[in-house]
Amino acid sequence: MTPGTLDEEKLFAARLHAVRLRPYLATALFALHAVESSTVPTMAVDRHWRCYVSPAFVDRTPLAELAAVWVHEVAHLLRDHHGRGARFAAHHGLTGPGEHLRMNIAADCEINDDVFGAGLPRPEGAVHPEVLRLSEGQLMEDYLRQFRLGPFTNAFAWLDCGSGADGLERPWDLGTDGAHGLSEQERDAVRFRVAHGINGSPGNVPKGWQRWAEQAFHPPAPWRELLGTALRHAMTGAGEDYTYGRPSRRSAGLPGVILPSLRRRPPRVCVIVDTSASVSDAELGSAILEIAAIVRAVGGRRDLVSVLSCDAAAHLTGQLCGAQGIPLVGGGGTDLRTGFATALRGRPLPDVIVALTDGQTPWPDTRPPARTVVGLFPRPRREQDRHEPVLPPDWARVVTVG
Repeated sequence: MTPGTLDEEKLFAARLHAVRLRPYLATALFALHAVESSTVPTMAVDRHWRCYVSPAFVDRTPLAELAAVWVHEVAHLLRDHHGRGARFAAHHGLTGPGEHLRMNIAADCEINDDVFGAGLPRPEGAVHPEVLRLSEGQLMEDYLRQFRLGPFTNAFAWLDCGSGADGLERPWDLGTDGAHGLSEQERDAVRFRVAHGINGSPGNVPKGWQRWAEQAFHPPAPWRELLGTALRHAMTGAGEDYTYGRPSRRSAGLPGVILPSLRRRPPRVCVIVDTSASVSDAELGSAILEIAAIVRAVGGRRDLVSVLSCDAAAHLTGQLCGAQGIPLVGGGGTDLRTGFATALRGRPLPDVIVALTDGQTPWPDTRPPARTVVGLFPRPRREQDRHEPVLPPDWARVVTVG
């Protein structure tokens, strides 16, 4: 082979090896179109599903490791890191190559905690959350809020997975009018087929991919992001207390004095779902999805999330085994005060109460001893309405949903 030319036989053999080891990604892997590029450091993708490949990188990389890179790069596109990165940058005013490097690192952290193993070796120098002293299983946006460029990231200055990882165009990109790109409809079709295969036969698919496949069928709407933000804000500081069971490290500087440390336990959340006759089946379906999201927000601890369905009376749902199995009963009038009262009679008390309702209810007269988030199903104001709607109290964080 002529030096400097792409070894396509090795490159595509590596892709086939990746398909054998990750059959649920086959549709996506075969949808990628390889483009030879001497400018790319290793391999990189753009949002049009082109994969730019360095011939030198292919030559020096073992086949199994090359297969792992195929899977890594296609994961950027399936998880829409370019779109998510662009939205995050616009919302937080992030610009410049440094911030885009940080987005690439965060996206790699989301992927690399479960993409390797089971036949796919982790490439040398691959970013992993533990290198940044971060916990696994989080999303790119979560990682972006937890680290900045510094000593822990210096080793990844070379990293460049392309515009498909952070949304910033690269010099080697062929652009929208270039050859062999997928249209937006074709890209969505690939994602749908991969998600459908994972949901139909999850088998040994990693949890990160299962979570992605679920969201691909039920993408989070903007109001869900707002509700998630409100919930995280309400949980901040919840469950924190000082304990002498694990003395503070600052005690070493004060001989003879034992200082307590601050210990944080996951917050307990009680979800009150309005099941009165004025709430539609579609809104109850949205409530089910939100309960599943709340469980993920507390680290998958279903034992920390309790659910009450409430019309004019509160109805216990039993132990929460899965969001899809929650029996929501009701259909009468609305009085969420009974739901709040039932939630506060539980032991231990919840740290956060989430009420999902259309707002046509009386509210407790006093602030409950738990932080409160209200997800409000919108109701248009009609001329024939004689009564002003009862607005949620000012001690609750309110998000309009649906």
